[in-house]
Amino acid sequence: MVHHSASIQSFKQQKGMHTSISEILKEKSLKPSRRSLPCLAQSRTHPQNLNHILSVPLNPENSSKPRSASPSCTDISHHTDGGKDLYAEESEAGAYDSRADQSLLIKKHVTRARLEARTESLQENNPAAPSGLLFRDGKKRIDYILVYKKSSPQVEKRCTFERNLRAEGLMLEKEPSLTNNDIMFVKIHAPWDTLCKYAEQMNIRMPFRKKCYFTDWKSKAMGRFQLRWRQLKSWLPRNPMKLDKEALPDLEETDCYTAPFSRARMHHFTINNRETFFSNSTRSRIVHHVLQRTKYEDRKSKMGISRLLGNGTYEAAFPPHEGGYKSRHPIKTHGAQNHRHLLYERWARWGMWYKYQPLDLIRRYFGEKIGLYFAWLGWYTGMLIPAALVGLFVFLYGLFTMDSSQVSKEICEANTTIMCPMCENCSSWILSDSCVYAKVTHLFDNSGTVFFAIFMAIWATVFLEFWKRRRAELTYDWDLIDWEEEEEELRPQFEAKYSRVERVNPISGKPEPFQPFTDKLGRLMVSVSGIFFMMSLVVTAVFAVVVFRLFAMEKFVSFKWEFVKKNWQFATSGTGVCINFVIIMSLNVVYEKVAYLLTNLEHPRTESEWENSFALKMFFFQFVNLNSSTFYIAFFLGRFAGRPGKYNKIFDTWRLEECHPSGCLIDLCLQMGVIMVLKQIWNNFMELGYPLLQNWWSRRKMKKGGQMESKVILPQWDKDWNLQPMNAHGLVDEYLEMVLQFGFTTIFVAAFPLAPLLALLNNIIEIRLDAYKFVTQWRRPMPARATDIGIWHGVLEWIGVLAVITNAFVIAITSDYIPRFVYAFKYGPCVNQTYGNVCLTGYMNSSLSVFDMGDQKNGHPRYCRYRDYRAPPWSAQPYEFTLQFWHVLAARLAFIIVFEHLVFGIKSFIAYLIPDMPKGLSERVRREKYLMQEMMYEAELEHLQKERKKNGKRYHHEWP
Repeated sequence: MVHHSASIQSFKQQKGMHTSISEILKEKSLKPSRRSLPCLAQSRTHPQNLNHILSVPLNPENSSKPRSASPSCTDISHHTDGGKDLYAEESEAGAYDSRADQSLLIKKHVTRARLEARTESLQENNPAAPSGLLFRDGKKRIDYILVYKKSSPQVEKRCTFERNLRAEGLMLEKEPSLTNNDIMFVKIHAPWDTLCKYAEQMNIRMPFRKKCYFTDWKSKAMGRFQLRWRQLKSWLPRNPMKLDKEALPDLEETDCYTAPFSRARMHHFTINNRETFFSNSTRSRIVHHVLQRTKYEDRKSKMGISRLLGNGTYEAAFPPHEGGYKSRHPIKTHGAQNHRHLLYERWARWGMWYKYQPLDLIRRYFGEKIGLYFAWLGWYTGMLIPAALVGLFVFLYGLFTMDSSQVSKEICEANTTIMCPMCENCSSWILSDSCVYAKVTHLFDNSGTVFFAIFMAIWATVFLEFWKRRRAELTYDWDLIDWEEEEEELRPQFEAKYSRVERVNPISGKPEPFQPFTDKLGRLMVSVSGIFFMMSLVVTAVFAVVVFRLFAMEKFVSFKWEFVKKNWQFATSGTGVCINFVIIMSLNVVYEKVAYLLTNLEHPRTESEWENSFALKMFFFQFVNLNSSTFYIAFFLGRFAGRPGKYNKIFDTWRLEECHPSGCLIDLCLQMGVIMVLKQIWNNFMELGYPLLQNWWSRRKMKKGGQMESKVILPQWDKDWNLQPMNAHGLVDEYLEMVLQFGFTTIFVAAFPLAPLLALLNNIIEIRLDAYKFVTQWRRPMPARATDIGIWHGVLEWIGVLAVITNAFVIAITSDYIPRFVYAFKYGPCVNQTYGNVCLTGYMNSSLSVFDMGDQKNGHPRYCRYRDYRAPPWSAQPYEFTLQFWHVLAARLAFIIVFEHLVFGIKSFIAYLIPDMPKGLSERVRREKYLMQEMMYEAELEHLQKERKKNGKRYHHEWP
């Protein structure tokens, strides 16, 4: 005892001036009740009326042993005899030797008799047990579902795999489908011992002590102020966007310290109930971990459920939903039936469109990876609110100043200005005929355009920097600060391709297949060649749209309907945009298949490398496809058309399209608006409408085929099997849609200030669409962990840089801001005076050049005007560029340089000022690490003291 006290004293001396946790809490010793305080992570994981269903206390005296499993791989057929359910086991088609091949089994120190013993009683008439959530005994929870066809020839692999799963400690039970006679379900349950074993191997962090925030001096100092602030807030109106925490106990923050689980120190952790200690998502993740590492043949590479799904041994593998998402009783009076019902009522319903998302509940049900996606989507949507308001203000400013614009007035009053024909079959026209066109252009091309472009460039930086802080808070709340991804397994395709060449893995120290550098470089070159080929396909599609616009322009000019003939420019642009949209959506289908082919050709080593490579290709393909025509209109339309008397033509037939005298910005705006609206409508239909139609059709086929009676209540595994599986690419498509929208919102925002508003409206719908899809239309995905949105953060930063460059060129080249600016300060009536609207008097006449059409015939005028800065025909050098042209060109180049350097400087300064992690959070993380060490030490000391009193023995060894 003396030696033990000395060791404790030496431990405290090593701590130096630090205060122990006992002194902090003003307690002499930690009482057992202190460590057994209920943790919110457990006590509030399940709704109240779920406790009697899924939370069965484990009593060693009364616990029933698991049902005996047959040593052979069997199918279970369902019969009815005298109102009782009898399960008869039948041998599978293609007689297979049922004797276990011990060489294929994974040798573990597990007692098979303990895992396969028969239960003492079955709770067949238990009304509290929901159909499809438990085994037939009504006690063991279903953690995972495997689906296979009885007619599948892969019987041997499946039987070996299932026997090895039992050897790993899992319990299996088979059940036939009620909707398809060829489908068999394998229900998997992970017992307590198996969960503990793999939780320790996977370093899953579990709660062991309630957090003590009152020990922080800042909390003490701010306690009184926070109390007063809460009293004041109670008198203020309640925020309607917040969810009601009384109806959502799961939204309470987890308030416990966590540590990697260890069976040797199990007494440290707060285990009130073994059935609820590991959450459903954690249980599913542990079972998935076992499924991925269990062999089905006697080879080191022949393992994992992914390979069995690929070769057709199993049809599907998924964790089950926690029951139905609808109830006959209102949730306010009867509470939630399960987490899925809770998510539907408080998240996925359309009536919740204005509410904050229950991120903690989403994370607990779907995992951290999907939770981070919805957190990022919600953050992005919230940050769009100020951008949408500023964009709407800029649009309204253009709307209110539309009639008072000097340029619009001059165009509308130019009744005697004759303009040159804009196409081969066109005739001369009067400038005042384009009055409406000029006013609409002013909506998007006004003095607020530059301000909004700078604002959106800064907004993109602020959005990304504050998202880093938000992500840090989420990773802290979700206990992901110290989490590191485990070493990923190799992809089966990689192993099959490079199994002959091996090298030692520097991390695991085990030999693994190796891809030579020359082979990798050759495949990468082929992939890059495929990417450039697809780019050439995009250029060809854009060229086809340009030719179509030229052809349509001549047809609309000669149209019999006077309204179309008068507004042939709007008709040409609108038709071209619609055709371009059809081409874009058609090429997207091709791009997905090409990206999939090229990614598989590269043979990535792991699944994460495959996903990153595929995501980059999909983003690159769709970004080029979506924005190529927009770049053409912004920077090439009307730039190479030539001048009257010397026009450039395609195939010596069609004259290149010109910009309107008011500029090409209205064409760019129309292109962005139509494509953005149509693409959002199409994506929303494909995300929700298509799964709804598929699920409806599958239910109709089952009823029509007579495979299911109308009054039969399907178990949960049958319901989940009839749902649509989650996209094979995971969250790639979800992120890709939002990232492309982010690019559309920022890259050409100077030409379309309403883009943030349209994006905001779409995202409000998108959140509920995705929520409804995940909760009701898709099978439950495997809960996966992640600490960030992955490669998409780098893509967003790249888009932010491109947006600054593009907006600088749009303002300088596409809009008329620079020509008006040069005229006002160099050639206008207000030279060397204060800039104002009057200073633009005569600007329209200054920006039009004169062309000599030859002798007057049939009363037609000899001279016409066109948009350019060229000398008149009677000058010494006719049709040469004037000095004003070079002044405008120099001003445009200077504006691009100044704008880019200014905005990039502001972006860098803001990024420097905003730290990635809040200072208070950083201090809290460091403080909690220190307190955890203290508490772990005192908990171990207390445990040793209890053991000494219990056994009456003295411990003379030091605590490690």
